[in-house]
Amino acid sequence: MPASEKIRAEKDVTKKADSTSKDNIQKVTISGGRTDLEERRQSTAAKMIFGREELDRNGDSSIGEVLKRLPGVTVGGRAGRGGDIRMRGMGSGYTQILINGEKAPRGFSMDSLTPDQVERIEVMRGPVAEYSTQAIAGTINIVLREEYKQKNIDFKVSEAFEQGRNAPNISVTFPGEVGPLSYTLSGSAFQNQQHDVVNSITIEKDPADQFSLIQNQHDLTNRRTKGLQLTPRFSLKLENGDALTVQPFLMNSRSDSSSATQLTQTLGLLSPYASANTSAYAQTSFGRLFGNWQHKFEDNSKLNVKFGGGVGRMDNSSVRYQYDATGKQVDLISDVNNTRDRSLNTGGKYTKPYGEGQTLAVGWEVETGARSQTRISLDNGSPQFAESGDNLDASTRRFALFVQDEFDINSQFSAYAGLRWEGIRTQSTIATGTIDNSSRVWSPLLHGVWRIPGAGKDQIRLSLTHSYRAPALNDLIALPSISNLNGPTKPDRTGNPFLKPELSRGIDLAFEHYLSRAGIVSANLFVRSIDDLIRRRTLFINTLTGMRWVSSPVNIGHATTSGVELEAKFQLQEFFPSGPAIDVRSNYSHFWSRVDDIPGPNNRLDTQPAQTANVGLDYRLQNIPLTIGGNWNWTPAYITQSSEMQINSTGIKRQIDLYGLWKVNPNLQLRLSANNLQADAAFSSSLVTTGGINHIDYNTAKTYTTWTLRLEMKL
Repeated sequence: MPASEKIRAEKDVTKKADSTSKDNIQKVTISGGRTDLEERRQSTAAKMIFGREELDRNGDSSIGEVLKRLPGVTVGGRAGRGGDIRMRGMGSGYTQILINGEKAPRGFSMDSLTPDQVERIEVMRGPVAEYSTQAIAGTINIVLREEYKQKNIDFKVSEAFEQGRNAPNISVTFPGEVGPLSYTLSGSAFQNQQHDVVNSITIEKDPADQFSLIQNQHDLTNRRTKGLQLTPRFSLKLENGDALTVQPFLMNSRSDSSSATQLTQTLGLLSPYASANTSAYAQTSFGRLFGNWQHKFEDNSKLNVKFGGGVGRMDNSSVRYQYDATGKQVDLISDVNNTRDRSLNTGGKYTKPYGEGQTLAVGWEVETGARSQTRISLDNGSPQFAESGDNLDASTRRFALFVQDEFDINSQFSAYAGLRWEGIRTQSTIATGTIDNSSRVWSPLLHGVWRIPGAGKDQIRLSLTHSYRAPALNDLIALPSISNLNGPTKPDRTGNPFLKPELSRGIDLAFEHYLSRAGIVSANLFVRSIDDLIRRRTLFINTLTGMRWVSSPVNIGHATTSGVELEAKFQLQEFFPSGPAIDVRSNYSHFWSRVDDIPGPNNRLDTQPAQTANVGLDYRLQNIPLTIGGNWNWTPAYITQSSEMQINSTGIKRQIDLYGLWKVNPNLQLRLSANNLQADAAFSSSLVTTGGINHIDYNTAKTYTTWTLRLEMKL
């Protein structure tokens, strides 16, 4: 990228006189590189960067907590328990999650990654050719800890409390250098304890609007999770000027839980059980290697070759005892699910500059993956589905070629043109046979930025893009997930090997006004047209254990979504020079969507709210080394017509976070934070109408405030 590489090499040198010095010696402060805001301004394709300042601001325990405050990003699920990451309100699968520019490993969760292991977060609203274009809503790239230039050892220890249950966390970052080899050794260990209470009311009404079923389910769960993360990084400068970087990413987590369920039925046929006790165990381990070799040619062109691979292991088991009203055991349900993943990947990018304002790049990517899964589900010793106990073997192969050209037309206008071809083949083998699923997608891309003459740093962006959403592996080949209370609102879930990818054409238009004191005011408009939309459909079908309600994904047709995203980030002293030292961070988004093949109203994209907002303040007190701040996050209630017969409702979600930071000295600081201070309960409901009968579920889940005390030291 010509503009970015030229400016990245520049150094901003400022001179500051020290009037209090006895010798009146002039101090010179040299800072290298660009700020996150300057990186954003100079990028031709829309890209927002959030570095250590944003990652450390609130003392969050997971990356998911950081992401929910970023412009256009929301997190599903109830407050404090994490969920899928969404850009532009669009559900799981529309937002591409990368780690160091590569697909996140299967089984990876943002809630399992601590901010201490991350260098920065890059949020890209539009796809670019060098990354996969599986990014209809956008891309979030998590860049792990990079090479440290300073010699300090960072040590952080925290203790969090939720309902009196403690959650310790320790993080260490150790940089060093031995000859041409520089390294950063980073690791963290954590443990948390959680207590969840969920209440579900199920009712049914006949065509005469008379109640035929009233049922209440009360679940109480206690869970203990512990984990370890290691993210070392090694960089070797070779004699010929080449550079080799290797970064392993290792993670292990284990969760043990116990649940007690009470099922009370006041009307209807005899319930399948009156109470149940469940114990569950889950352990996830995976390792990923990121490698990169860089070679510079005499004509200033460069070749970057990346290589890597990964292994993953997920073991889950549960045992559930169900009893009738007299306490007699009526069911023993056991489930064991063991999954093994492995992958290899390589790729490269050759870049060649032409003159002062153009850079051409071509590249490739190859990735292979294999999964082996065995699942045994038994109900009183009998299989719960036909494939129980069979081995499932699946393989994926992905190949991509891309070319991109970034050029400065003049001092005011820069453009980016890219083209990417990507092919994916998934093959799965079970006892009944082998199934193939293949897709091939061309993605032309065009981005432009116009720097308005005579308007300071103000600029306008325009993007025209093609992107897609490939079916998730689980949606293609997943073995059934069995519901203990099978019904229209609680169906079994399974996959569909014949899914096609969703294809999208999009346009983005943005205006950015950069303030003089590290601030920005921006407005972004977007439209996406989506073909072959994937939606889950619930049917009453015959299975191994008789007639059951089963949900599976299908391609249903066309949809559109659009929205406006507003952002304001500034220092109050920008407008009131004598005012307090307060930093303001705010963003608001409004979304519209329509699925053509589902009748309205509210025929929105699944899980997409109508709007969302964030407001954050940071106040640096005078005369004492204390900073206080907080953030308010809001997503209003919304209704989705998910199919001709089903309507889902999601309640309002509000979260207030506060923190205080005391800087004892430059190498020692203490942070106290409170997350989810309001602790509102989470509400949701589902209405399914079949044969004139209304099946309704109302769900309520408690949430809790988490208090965290964190000590941060540089040694």
